Amino acid sequence: MSDTLGPLHIRPVTDHDWDGIAALEAGVYTPLGLSEGRAALESRARVSPSTCFVLTSGHRTAGYVLTLPYPAFQSPDLERAERSAFASANLHLHDLVVAEDFRGRGLARRLLRHLTATARAQRYERISLVAVAGSETFWSARGFTAHREVPLPASYGADAVYMSAPVPERQSGAGKTKRLTS
Repeated sequence: MSDTLGPLHIRPVTDHDWDGIAALEAGVYTPLGLSEGRAALESRARVSPSTCFVLTSGHRTAGYVLTLPYPAFQSPDLERAERSAFASANLHLHDLVVAEDFRGRGLARRLLRHLTATARAQRYERISLVAVAGSETFWSARGFTAHREVPLPASYGADAVYMSAPVPERQSGAGKTKRLTS
């Protein structure tokens, strides 16, 4: 891939996105033994379509983020599909993936900014996640705090860590609200 990215867009997930999302998820998580499969991924997006997004470059899926309301200090089991949404002030970031050839360009941070703005607009108070495969450092650098006391389903593996962060209030500077989305 060249050093120049084409136009990138973040938008809600549609039915046409699932082949690309499932392929990205399998490519990242199958080698780790953490792949859920398309049906489970779709079930998570189905319960909260307004908090699930795809990052596209032209007609290509460059990344995605799947989040859903979930009780704080709990997490979905990777081996079970979601049946309904929880009423919760906590938004659980279930999965954020950027295609390998798009990495190192700040796109995960861009997706996270978009998600944070969405969480704020929808009045969520916290965002939680489960850090897997050594990603705790990445999430810590973005303001997430580890809660090692929180038990996790075995499906996440032995080194998984529950983390959370408050949804920050809108940042402002020089009397103007900064745009936090892409």
